[in-house]
Amino acid sequence: MPARASADWKGGLQTGVGTFSAGEGIHGEVSFRSRFEDGPGANPEQLIAAAHASCFSMALSAALEQAGTPVESVTTDATVTLRMVDGTPTITSIALRTTGVVPGIDQAAFEEAANGAKAGCPVSRALAGVPEITLEATLA
Repeated sequence: MPARASADWKGGLQTGVGTFSAGEGIHGEVSFRSRFEDGPGANPEQLIAAAHASCFSMALSAALEQAGTPVESVTTDATVTLRMVDGTPTITSIALRTTGVVPGIDQAAFEEAANGAKAGCPVSRALAGVPEITLEATLA
């Protein structure tokens, strides 16, 4: 099933404003300030972080269920870092932090499953060009 989103930008880079939408109920505004100056609104890196966190959580849940240890919950935070590299804004790292409530599993098995989910989730694979993707996995 194809996933679709749209965006519209009006005006110049620093004074313009954009809007985006994806799926049902996902929409917002983006601006130079929201992307580069911590101003109000959203930015593309937040959307990437949300996509990565949700994809990873789903992949980890599926892997643990297939291994016979279904999860009660998996909570993942993703932090996408945008830095200037050779004068060009570049996503240089993504940090995933996940916590799982998984009865019947130990920390080592949880970390192994989390590393497998990191390597295998479709968004992780799509972001393979990011120089550094780290993972901290904690069993609650």
